[in-house]
Amino acid sequence: MPKAPKPKARAQGSSGRESLKAKKQRAARILAVMEQLYPQAATELQHRNPFELLIATVLSAQATDASVNKATPALFQRYPDAFALAQATPEEVEPYIKTIGLYRSKARNIVLLARRLVEQHGGEVPVDKAKLRALPGVGWKTATVVLGAAFGVPGIAVDTHLTRLAARLGLSAQKDPEKIGGDLERLFPKEKWVFVHHALILFGRYRCTARNPKCQDCPLYNDCLSKGAW
Repeated sequence: MPKAPKPKARAQGSSGRESLKAKKQRAARILAVMEQLYPQAATELQHRNPFELLIATVLSAQATDASVNKATPALFQRYPDAFALAQATPEEVEPYIKTIGLYRSKARNIVLLARRLVEQHGGEVPVDKAKLRALPGVGWKTATVVLGAAFGVPGIAVDTHLTRLAARLGLSAQKDPEKIGGDLERLFPKEKWVFVHHALILFGRYRCTARNPKCQDCPLYNDCLSKGAW
């Protein structure tokens, strides 16, 4: 008798005929689990103020938080604020971040970013998404991360971990990070958006990994639309 075929993964992000009400109920259960697992969920990027968080987040694009955290202590000791970094050249900054991917373009971006902060914002990080996104190297995700983690402004920034989890859990069928973020924000309470961002990143980084996710003992198993497919 032929073996039963291995179950195929559902189309990532598909929730079939699930109603919005049912999806919000699942989201509430997912949130409750996240609050149990990561009650103090926060960014793993080491920083002491909004300026350091902004620079670290820019550097973290296509790089791990761990690699950024290894480089930034020396970088921030040499350039502790926007005024100091604005006086540097990219070539002077490069040795401090050489272990981070795309370090040459990132060195240019953070120097230009610091100069723009000094010229247009008195050296301070603006608490405004449009103004943040106008800075070199700062996109929607970085602006949302900084506003949430540094200033408590509600928003769900979407990185590769959240993209993967939103699809596997059937919370969004979108591919664009901003659209995924919009879907997630419609499912979770606004006052929990920043927490959801950080908690789901931790869950994706350490449990629901891209390869070999720990499905066997997953606390979200019953609410996961991809269960049995991995």
